[in-house]
Formats: sequence, structure tokens, C-alpha cells
Amino acid sequence: MDARRVIAELRRGEDPSPRDLAWFAQGLADGTVSAAQGGAFAMGVCLRGLSEAGRVALTLAMRDSGHVLDWDLDAPVVDKHSTGGVGDCVSLVLAPALAACGVYVPMISGRGLGHTGGTLDKLEAIPGYSVGVDEAMLRHVVGDVGCAIVSASADIAPADKRLYAIRDVTATVESLDLITASILSKKLAAGLQSLVLDVKTGSGAFMKAPDEARALAEALVSTANAAGCPTTALITDMSQPLAPALGNALEVDVSMAVLTGEATGPLLDLSIALGAELLTTAGIEGGEAKLRKAITSGAAAERFGRMVYALGGPLSFVEDWRRFLPEATVILEVPAPADGVVTAMDGEALGLAVVDLGGGRRVETDMVDPAVGLSDMVRLGDRVRRGQPLCRVHAAREGQAAAAAQAVLEAITLGESAAAATPLVLERVS
Repeated sequence: MDARRVIAELRRGEDPSPRDLAWFAQGLADGTVSAAQGGAFAMGVCLRGLSEAGRVALTLAMRDSGHVLDWDLDAPVVDKHSTGGVGDCVSLVLAPALAACGVYVPMISGRGLGHTGGTLDKLEAIPGYSVGVDEAMLRHVVGDVGCAIVSASADIAPADKRLYAIRDVTATVESLDLITASILSKKLAAGLQSLVLDVKTGSGAFMKAPDEARALAEALVSTANAAGCPTTALITDMSQPLAPALGNALEVDVSMAVLTGEATGPLLDLSIALGAELLTTAGIEGGEAKLRKAITSGAAAERFGRMVYALGGPLSFVEDWRRFLPEATVILEVPAPADGVVTAMDGEALGLAVVDLGGGRRVETDMVDPAVGLSDMVRLGDRVRRGQPLCRVHAAREGQAAAAAQAVLEAITLGESAAAATPLVLERVS
């Protein structure tokens, strides 16, 4: 085997064979393939693309570059993946709700990326919660509780970990083929039997145009199904934050409000829509009713509490979660500058305002402040009076709060009348 031959095939617009891709992925994982060769490979895929068969072969090769979990359980093993947005804390609601419906959810999640929040960062706002567990602990928690939201271990799709770092510095992150292989290699390595994808579009998403989101959804769904994992996708609206809060502890708070019946709204609606889609794909009928009952009965909240305790968090977290979550020292209301209707929101700008507060990372070594963020966000179509709060800024220092307040004012557009409401779920891809 020779990395140069694989790269030359890509340069000519040809798909390397599955055997060659498997060798190349293993070389990325163990260092046999150099960073220069990895960069040339990524650029070749980015410029020339792969056929659908080539994309499937690359995904499987990256999955098989490390350990692939195999489950022996009495119900389907399922999961959800989101392409990222702002105020998107669906995983915290959906994983325990699915577990309460009788399926198993080994949810391997990530940290914040760019302007979007990360599920692991949110859970680490809970004192003691450990996202880094070994396989034995993951199996124990999933088997006992029904769900575990954790980080990927070093031996899950190691080829992707190395190739992603190479893509980040070679301007090849945007390749549809490489995005698909990156997302699915990690999910398939978890040994899933069904998967639902939440592909977001709008100002707070990475794929801001609907046609871009549709192309990604179709690539993900076709590749996952060809790889043997029954998968569907929902293309969902991210023209405004999904939840009324952005920031790690603040999003845990709103998730708990949904799980305990204190709150409803888009976060609950999308969690149920995705969960029902997933349960149907797994062969379980009546998913929407089952999920609603799991939440209204308190069964989902009970599963969340058991998961938190099993992974090192407080035993009584569900009963009194606000006592355990960190609070910011400065809370500043952002008053509307005039009367009007909220006609547009720049979700990416809002997400970056949270990053600037310390709620996310500019570079990998940045420390995250779990308490900061934005809460009580207005929504598109809301009519506000001058001086009425558009949101509340939670900050560590007054100067940071003032800067975030200015960013919020620039990100929210007020007009005379609201446009027609956009559906939360725009399209289904199967």
C-alpha cells in the first residue's frame, strides 16, 4: 500500500477502492500516513468529490479505524445527531425521554464548535458530572439507566479525529463527503441500530441556506442507510434560538424545566418530533404519544436524574436542580431601543456573544464559564415596547455584560410587522 497512489487516484477524480480507503484510514489512525499526505487526501476529496459508493467506503473505513461497539440488549440501540445551532439542548431532553420509552441511547456527543454550544459543555455545568468514561462504565450506565451522554473515547474512530484536525488547517472542512464521513464514522462506531439526524438551516446554523442543508441531509441519510444503519433526517429551522436561553448552565435549566413539566415550546416540540421519527425508524409505533407520556409522567426526568448520578453528579439534582447550577455574578437586562416587532435574529452573532462572555472557546485551550450566557430571549414575531427586555445577559463582569448587550441589540431586528411564521420542521429526508 502507498498513500501516494490513493492521493493520485483522487487527483484524477477516481474513487480509491474500499481496501485502499481502509488502509489509508488506519494509516491516519496509527501515524503511518503523514500530515502532508492527509492534507493532500482531504484536498483531493474536497476538489474532486467521491461517488456515493466512495463516500460509504470512506465512512466505514474511518469507523473501522478504531473500536466498534457491539450491544447485546433487549431493545433497539438508537441515537440522534444535530448539525449544530444556538439554544439547541434537545439531547438533554430527548435521551432520557427515549430511555423512558424502552430503547437504549449511548449518546456520544461533542463540545462547542464555533458559535454553537456543545452538549458535553452543558452537562459539565452540573457539579461532578463526568463525560469521560471508559467502555465498561458506558455499558453499565446504558444498560442500567437506558441512556448515557458522554464523550468519545480515544479509540472511537481515531482516523476521524486526526483527519478533522488536518481539515481544520487546510481549508477543507466544508467538503460534503468529509463532513458526512466524519459525523457518521463516530455514530456508527457506537453500534447503533437506528439514527435520526437534525439538520439545521438558518442564521444560527452552519448550513444557512435550505439547499445546502438538504444536500447534507441527503448525503448523510443515504450513506448511513448504505452502511447498514436505518436513518432518517429532519431539516429544521434555526432562524432563531431553539430554546429561550443560550449558555451551558442556562440551557440545562431550560431542559430541566421541559423535563419536569414547567415549560413547553419549540424545545419540547422538536424533541418529540425527532424522537417519534427515531422510534418509528426503530420499528416502534406510537412514538409521539409514548414520548409525551414519558415527559408528563416524570419518567424522563427520573431517567435524567439517574444518569446524572451514575456519571458523578448530585443524587437529588432533578428535585432541586437550580440549587446546583452555577449562577453569574452580573445579570443585565437588554432593553428594546424602540417599539416594534421582532422580525429577524442573527443566531450566529448571538452564539458568538455567548462565546465572548466565556461560554465557549475561541481556541481549544480556553476555559469555559458554565454560568454565563443569555436568557429569557424574545422570539420572532414578538411585539415589544421600548424599554422592554429583549433578553437578560449573564456575565462574570460588568464590562463583558455591556459588550454582550450591544451584540444582542445588533443581532435583533425590530420592524413594523412580523413575517409569516416558519415551521419548526421544514422537511423530512428518508
